[in-house]
Amino acid sequence: MRFHTRKWVKPEDLNPNGTLFGGRLLEWIDEEAALYAIVQLENPKVVTKYISEIDFKSSAKKGDIVEIGIEVLNFGKTSIKLKCEVRNKMTHETIITVDNIVMVNLDANGKAIPHGKTQVEYVSDRLASDDKTS
Repeated sequence: MRFHTRKWVKPEDLNPNGTLFGGRLLEWIDEEAALYAIVQLENPKVVTKYISEIDFKSSAKKGDIVEIGIEVLNFGKTSIKLKCEVRNKMTHETIITVDNIVMVNLDANGKAIPHGKTQVEYVSDRLASDDKTS
């Protein structure tokens, strides 16, 4: 799994127990999944269709740095299915796992449309192919 984003747990991210609020963490995961899907599908119009059960393994506290990992499970006709792990950057202890996140590719009218993707592409590969066509 590739870890793309780091977040610093700040006082405003905490619940009354003094640990990272689960809702804040889910917000970060949803945003990261959306950004990942947008880059992969090359379309800024992507929405979350489904997030499977989540499994909180441990907590994070103020001052911790957490990192969010995303991995592609597969490409559907109009969707991309991802999984996610969030872990403590320093200890690598898993904080949460999400086994299934489905993001859907949309047209300008908000309707699901085929994206034509079948495998993970990296921006560096796209840039290299652009250089060859120039």
